[in-house]
Amino acid sequence: MIEAGSLEYAHARLGARFGARPDELAWRRIEMIRDLGGMLDAARASPLSDYLGEIGPDADSHAIELALRAHLRERVHAIATWMPPDWRAAIEWCALLPDLPLLQHLARGGAPPPWLRDDALGATLRDGGSARADAGPAFLLAEGERDPDRIAAAWRAEWQRRLPVPVAASPFLADVVRLLTEHAAAFRDPLQVEGWTLRRALHARLSQLFRRAMLTPAAAFVFLALSALDCERLRGELLRRVVFPRLPLAS
Repeated sequence: MIEAGSLEYAHARLGARFGARPDELAWRRIEMIRDLGGMLDAARASPLSDYLGEIGPDADSHAIELALRAHLRERVHAIATWMPPDWRAAIEWCALLPDLPLLQHLARGGAPPPWLRDDALGATLRDGGSARADAGPAFLLAEGERDPDRIAAAWRAEWQRRLPVPVAASPFLADVVRLLTEHAAAFRDPLQVEGWTLRRALHARLSQLFRRAMLTPAAAFVFLALSALDCERLRGELLRRVVFPRLPLAS
C-alpha cells in the first residue's frame, strides 16, 4: 500500500484529480443554463461539485465568495497532507494566494467586503498577530501597510523560503513561476481587453506542464494553479447569474 506523505501517494491522488477535472463539454453545459438553480444542478453533476459546498439557488454573492474560498483552502490543505513533510509548508502557504488582492485593497485603506466578517481570513485578521511570516495574513498585511505593491513580492519571497529546494534547482518549479509571472504581466497590459483568452492560454500551458512534471513535487503547485483557474471560472458563472441576471449567456 502506498502511504500518504509520499510522492507516490501524492502523484496517484493528483493524477486522479487531474483526470477528473471538467472538460470543455461540461463547461458548455453549465454556461448554457440561464437560472442559478439549474446551473447548480448541472455543476453538482459534474466534477465541479466539490467547489459548491452549501451554495443554494438563493445564494447571494457573499455566500458564493465564502464557499469558493473555503473550498480552495481545503484543497490546498488536503494536497499538503498528501505530500512529503518537507514540502508541506510551501504548499500550505499557497492557501493565501487568493487573499492577496483583498489584503492589498485593505492595505490601501479600502473597506472590507461584507463576506469577510464570516470568512476565516477575517477571523485571523481580527485576532491580530505579529508581523512574522508564520503569522500569515497579518505578516502580509503589515508588509502592505508599508507599501501595498509589496504584498505579492512578500508572499513569493516567503514561499521560496519555505521550499525545501531552490526554484533554480527544479526546472519544473521554475517553469511554474515563469508561466504565472508571464500571465500576471500580460494581465497588467492596459491594451489587454480579453482576460478569458489569457486564462485559456494559461490553462493549456499548465495542463501540458502538469503532464511533464507529474513525477516531481512541482506537479502539486501546477495542480493548485489549475484548480484556482477552475474556481475562478465557476465563480464567474455563479456571480453572473446572481449579480447580472439579464446579462446574455455564452453563445
